Amino acid sequence: MSKVVPHSFFTDFDIDLFKGGKHFRLYNKLGSHLTEIDGKKGTYFAVWAPTAKSVSVVGDFNHWTVGEHELFVRWDSSGIWEGFIPGVDKGTKYKYKIHSNNNDIWTEKADPFARYCEQPPQTASLVWDDDYKWKDNDWMASRETKNSLDSPFSVYEVHLGSWKKKNGWESLSYLEMAEQLADYVEEMGFTHVEFMPVMEYPYDPSWGYQITGYFAPTSRFGKPEDFKVLVEAMHKRGIGVIMDWVPSHFPEDAHGLGFFDGSHLYEHPDRRRGYHPDWKSLIFNYGRNEVRAFLISNAIFWLDQYHVDALRVDAVASMLYLDYSREDGEWEPNMYGNNENLEALSFLREMNQEVYASFKGVQTIAEESTAFSGVTKPVNYGGLGFGMKWMMGWMHDTLEFFKKDPVHRSYDLNMISFSLTYAFTENFMLPFSHDEVVYGKQSLLYRMPGDEWQKFANLRMLFGYMFTHPGGNLLFMGGEFGQSSEWNFQESLDWHLTQYDFHSGIQEAVKDLNKMYKNNPALYEKQFSPEGFQWVEYNDRENTVISYIRKGNDPKDDLIVICNFTPVPRENYRLGVPKTTTLKQVFNSDDTKYSGSGMGKKTMKPTKTPWNGQQQSVLATLPPLSVVVYK
Repeated sequence: MSKVVPHSFFTDFDIDLFKGGKHFRLYNKLGSHLTEIDGKKGTYFAVWAPTAKSVSVVGDFNHWTVGEHELFVRWDSSGIWEGFIPGVDKGTKYKYKIHSNNNDIWTEKADPFARYCEQPPQTASLVWDDDYKWKDNDWMASRETKNSLDSPFSVYEVHLGSWKKKNGWESLSYLEMAEQLADYVEEMGFTHVEFMPVMEYPYDPSWGYQITGYFAPTSRFGKPEDFKVLVEAMHKRGIGVIMDWVPSHFPEDAHGLGFFDGSHLYEHPDRRRGYHPDWKSLIFNYGRNEVRAFLISNAIFWLDQYHVDALRVDAVASMLYLDYSREDGEWEPNMYGNNENLEALSFLREMNQEVYASFKGVQTIAEESTAFSGVTKPVNYGGLGFGMKWMMGWMHDTLEFFKKDPVHRSYDLNMISFSLTYAFTENFMLPFSHDEVVYGKQSLLYRMPGDEWQKFANLRMLFGYMFTHPGGNLLFMGGEFGQSSEWNFQESLDWHLTQYDFHSGIQEAVKDLNKMYKNNPALYEKQFSPEGFQWVEYNDRENTVISYIRKGNDPKDDLIVICNFTPVPRENYRLGVPKTTTLKQVFNSDDTKYSGSGMGKKTMKPTKTPWNGQQQSVLATLPPLSVVVYK
């Protein structure tokens, strides 16, 4: 095997951008790249290791021998080591063996920019590229209209390893999911699918949130181009793809980013800011220019190379606050004496600015659980610049309310109405995510009170309330058919349950809710604006009923939603309405096709009887534990 040939992909301008933290396409330069130099085919390697005294590429091509293929350090103090090795072909396994100037420490690391990794528990990087020819031009051309904030956002959250198993234990491949999962999401009517992290990760129980290969789809389910087939399959069906992205922390695994070149390269050197006590992981140094460039390049990479439509950014709250999950004395205030992580705030703003400037029709979504102000406000207005934010307060209050015995719900009706006091302070997405069905919290179905009939009626009602509440919505896999057990990442969803009427009824209700959501502009055109919502009655404690109007751009599209939170049917329930036109039922969670009782009027004609501040009203029949929607 030939020795290393001096070669560089970097211009002086590239290096200036990198040092300044402004190079956001680093994946085109750093890492391993198949190329041809002077008529010889091989691979160009480049890695950032400023504390190193030597960097060797070791792999199966040189029997993992240190010193056989040492890279050359650049002369410009960038800390980049690089070189071309002839004969190294696609699929070659490799790592970087780094000898540090720091106490002569040796590390052996996977490539931070590797496009493909060995399947865990193996940890080597693989030289890889593909010339995938995308065939999703129609979606990409129209994405701006389908993925905008005034479009429907009904998201199906998926853990790829456990959505469905074959042979009782084996996960489906990307290619199998490109057929089965894509068909299912289309059949159910969801507008988007959200993948829990697909970047390479070593430890299955982390669900993918402890990443070691930020630029590589996990090899558990196939090759990188196979994942592109899955994304494309969604796009061909008109389904947007959201990916979970984790710039908040990374694991200490020996082959990962931690202590990369014998120094705190990617992580903050102060443990008060560089170590996460909850997750036993390391925190990125957001104040270091090259680390910011690495992370923003990674966000751009998935949008650019994999045609992803949105990034859901994990654990944003942990990034915003220096004292997150820390006791007094375990953190240090910023220069202004408060607890905000100014470097992380600056990073998030810059990331969002670059993402939205670079791609049409994409979104970023923050999983942020505090009352931090301006998460979805534009950066030039002092916000963080996200497109949407998960409405964690709504999720918590709603599940707390629904688990109560209906006889007690009248005392806590404000738990339902309270969300509307702040619903339009951010662009909120309503999440019933994987976090709500693990660690002893039970499945959504078994968090509902009552006997079997009431549990399913409550769950149908919960989903009806979610779909008609302002904001986008997200449902974790299994919830859509009433999965009875908690989610277990090692096992398939309980698909056999769908043979039973109650479970298939839930599934049919979710299908129809998705259809209603997409077909009624009043539910999405102004979903983030107070102009899109009006209370009819929010304090009927005697009947434990709330009602409200959802509005779009055209008043003809207005919908009236009535929620009866008790198992007691309400006959002749008077409700004020804004118009004299006949109301037609568009959804009833108590429909017999969902295994409900079938109560409720199909149409209602208003009379000139003032009620609820309106000049006319109707006499409605409210089914037990139901959401009924009229147009």
